[in-house]
Amino acid sequence: MVNLKGKNAIITGASRGIGKAIAVRLAQSGINLVLGARTKDALDHTADEIKSQYKVKVISVPTDVSRFDDLQRLTMVAFREFKNIDILINNAGVSSQYPFEQQPMEDIERLVHTNFLGYVRLIRLIIPHMIERKQGAIINMVSGSTLVDPIPRTFLTYSALKVGLRAFLKGLFWEMRDHGIKVTSILPGVVDSDLTDHLKNITKEQKERLMSAETVADMVMFALSVAANACPLELAVINQQTPWTRPVIDYQQKQAQ
Repeated sequence: MVNLKGKNAIITGASRGIGKAIAVRLAQSGINLVLGARTKDALDHTADEIKSQYKVKVISVPTDVSRFDDLQRLTMVAFREFKNIDILINNAGVSSQYPFEQQPMEDIERLVHTNFLGYVRLIRLIIPHMIERKQGAIINMVSGSTLVDPIPRTFLTYSALKVGLRAFLKGLFWEMRDHGIKVTSILPGVVDSDLTDHLKNITKEQKERLMSAETVADMVMFALSVAANACPLELAVINQQTPWTRPVIDYQQKQAQ
């Protein structure tokens, strides 16, 4: 098992759900954390909760990853407090589920700036430092929907951007491996979250299909635990017995919220 104690990590979308589950797992391994998320109160609560349970340093930085100045501030604080960043976990994301002809233009812009540019920009800010040190791990939440062809209905913009992100990260892996930097994409299925908690008419059967955030965090820990001369390029963890022809979250249920 790789010793991660004393490493420093940035996690976006860290106040709840998958991001919080990852933060807890990293803290359990002795990793110091810089946590970013949009909602300051929830972010500070998560940071305080982790600090009170684990002997690691935790810093919260309110961050909207769609804003480049927020990403610059996040990295500035991280380097000021920790000097070195060993791990970057791009987790923040938004969703917008509509038939394409009904999707609001502002939602399309938000998806582009959060789910694609947010990842690419933050990597660009962090990676020169990792190249200089000849080490680092970059782990990114992509989507299990990128495994489906054609991509799921009502998720066209969301999934198409994730397909592009997945392609970018594969290319980045090949550019970075000779610098000692690992690049891993996590491709999760549908996860139990605030969104699914508020869906109307969701059945017990559908609810049982949802994965826990901790299941996804397990994939992150696996990626960080492999030997230095190995890198999981992609890790897919998909809901058991959930055909895309009958999705867990359908458009009609979302509209009923």
